[in-house]
Amino acid sequence: MNRYWSAANYLTVAQIYLQENALLREPLLVEHIKPRLLGHWGTSPGQSLLYVHLNRLIRQTGAKVLFVSGPGHGGPAVVANVYLEGTYSEIYPEVTEDGAGLRRLIRQFSTPGGIPSHVGPPTPGSIHEGGELGYALAHATGAAMDNPELIVACVIGDGEAETGPLAASWKAPAFLNPARDGAVLPILHLNGNKISGPTVLGRQSDAQVTALLAAYGWDPVVVSGDDPAKVHPALAAAMDEAHRRIVNIQQDARENAVTGPARWPAIILRTPKGWTGPAVVDGIKMEGTFRSHQVPLSGVRENPDHLRQLQDWLRSYRPETLFDESGRLLPELAALAPAGELRMGATPFANGGADQQSLPLRALENYELTVGVPGSTKHETTRPLGEMLRDIYTDTQADARFRLFCPDETNSNRLGAVFEVTDRCLLEQADDGGEHISAGGQVMEVLSEHLCQGWLEGYLLTGRHGLFATYEAFAMVSASMTIQHVKWLQHARGLAWRKPVPSLNILLTSTCWRNDHNGFSHQGPGLIDTVLSLSGSVVRLYLPPDSNTLLAAAEHVLQSRNYVNLLVVDKQAHPQYLTLEQARRHAAAGASIWNWAGNELQELHPDVSTAAEDAPETRPDIVLACIGDVPTEEILAASWLLQRYVPDLRVRVVNVMDLLVLPPRDAHPHGLSDAEFNKLFTADVDVVVGWHGYARAFHQLLHGRSMPERFHVRGYSEQGTTTTPFDMVVLNKMSRFHLAMEALRRVRGHFDGAQTLVEHCQQMLTRHEAYIHQYLEDLPEIRDWVWTPPRP
Repeated sequence: MNRYWSAANYLTVAQIYLQENALLREPLLVEHIKPRLLGHWGTSPGQSLLYVHLNRLIRQTGAKVLFVSGPGHGGPAVVANVYLEGTYSEIYPEVTEDGAGLRRLIRQFSTPGGIPSHVGPPTPGSIHEGGELGYALAHATGAAMDNPELIVACVIGDGEAETGPLAASWKAPAFLNPARDGAVLPILHLNGNKISGPTVLGRQSDAQVTALLAAYGWDPVVVSGDDPAKVHPALAAAMDEAHRRIVNIQQDARENAVTGPARWPAIILRTPKGWTGPAVVDGIKMEGTFRSHQVPLSGVRENPDHLRQLQDWLRSYRPETLFDESGRLLPELAALAPAGELRMGATPFANGGADQQSLPLRALENYELTVGVPGSTKHETTRPLGEMLRDIYTDTQADARFRLFCPDETNSNRLGAVFEVTDRCLLEQADDGGEHISAGGQVMEVLSEHLCQGWLEGYLLTGRHGLFATYEAFAMVSASMTIQHVKWLQHARGLAWRKPVPSLNILLTSTCWRNDHNGFSHQGPGLIDTVLSLSGSVVRLYLPPDSNTLLAAAEHVLQSRNYVNLLVVDKQAHPQYLTLEQARRHAAAGASIWNWAGNELQELHPDVSTAAEDAPETRPDIVLACIGDVPTEEILAASWLLQRYVPDLRVRVVNVMDLLVLPPRDAHPHGLSDAEFNKLFTADVDVVVGWHGYARAFHQLLHGRSMPERFHVRGYSEQGTTTTPFDMVVLNKMSRFHLAMEALRRVRGHFDGAQTLVEHCQQMLTRHEAYIHQYLEDLPEIRDWVWTPPRP
């Protein structure tokens, strides 16, 4: 095992430094060194040590183990181990198990056209990109949920342990049910230093670190030292005991009732940073210090002494005793790796799951809202979605593969129908009057956006399905996680061997426009901007205007794979507009003309017209466009005002549900053709837009469209407070009165009644301000407004 570890360490160093002479069969020369030295050595020997010992455990017990490398800087170590076990050459046949393959292996690392320095999508056996630290233990926990056979070995660096998301992730024992879930084996690797300074836990005593993990419910054991002859047997014993404890915990839980959180084993491994590397460089201590974090010998191309030290370092692993003449790992060493799918690089759990299945979805007609006259009734938009999710839980009860992840907001977000068939998952016991709480619950509520999204990502990447629902403003807490997941999927899509995984579905509700009771802190649509900047091959963004369109969107996203789907819709009662049939057409098209809300047509026409099917050929005087539930209501009210006061003005109303139909098709695959775009918005008529988010985000979508300056956008402009619902749109100048006046400013020609309407709008805004300050609620004619035909 020590020799196998040496082989992994040797290949790690070779990847960082060498482009030729992979096995040091000749004296090391400058031309053998890469021109740019990239990569991280400091954490690598510890990760290889753990990989070797997990291999031993797997061979001894037959355990199914998924390896999560938290310190993503250990990329070369994980690649080295996946190569040594044979998986790498099976997936990348050009990287053969011989001298030629070794040359390819070392040359590709951190070079153009090669592989990144972090563990990532190109690394077999990985579900976790370690470039941004903090998410390893959350991903590992999500991977273990509903995977009863799986052990997730999660290596956590002591630098990563300082991040907020990782600190929150230690709460996993309160949510992992040993009767139905797999196990997470956290391995906290303390090497004492980050890139240029010490770590907090690395400086603390074993007793302090043990107490910290124990307080969260783990049962940790410490393995430490700098002598391999002592560390190897100690680590082997710790691994064996951890596996024994896991098996016993699960067996007891599966035969008897679960009465509380299990005391899961954990390992604290304390070894030197850069172990087995150069001890001293230029008279300065290197091994065991922050200086070994990246490239300990940085001047090998210019400094002959550094080159000599590198050669000595590589030779210290005695590669001639590890690889045969052809460059292949010796058989007695290769035999130490597991076989087939038990190899951690080949585990199906890291490639779309061991048993990929879609979700059973009942017909949407079961949840359809009856609309009647469009806009004449109100309903809490997300409540039917909760009923749909309830039935998914019911229909997957025998083969659990769906979970809802949400901060303490499932009921608040009107998704509480799920509690008719399941509970909130929590293994901590208390008799405090809490409702729908049990160890067997499958609704994952924890007041951490990082944990909710991290758990879901781990759950998805191992082949299951789910939804992350959160308040819109606080989705920004985990926005960086969303970016990283998009990057993962973007790269994974380019790898033929990577199987598609269920999409990351994020539902943003309690939106900026209806957080009037919470105030300015809860008002922020920024995740839309974040997602719009990401790869069009991965991101999708939907703003359903009502319940039936939300159902149509949910049916689509819950069946999709390899996307990040963002759904933005408020939970409060809003007008309902489209029948389910209309909603399906509207959702499939992404945008449509709502003929019933305009007045440009004299003859009969379908209530909803799409650009690809039945868009009218007429030319309105003004186009009113709406994206989002509150903007839709305000645009419709503005249309009503324009038609009532200025009857000769021809008005068209366009609703956009799929935001990404707006950019040209070469910018996003959902983009409408220019002809289709012009069928909706015309080629030259001005368009007044009521938009859910920041105006700048909308304008960027129109880049490349003809005459984008004719779009006049009213959206959220960072004006907010604790106020009435209508005052929010007034403060941001997106009220029906502002929109109507904006439309009159943009039409060409004179229309009778226009000035009267402007005066009415100004008077209503004055009345509104006085009324809300006196009566603390909106005007009755605003509060009770519903769509009616504008002309008697």
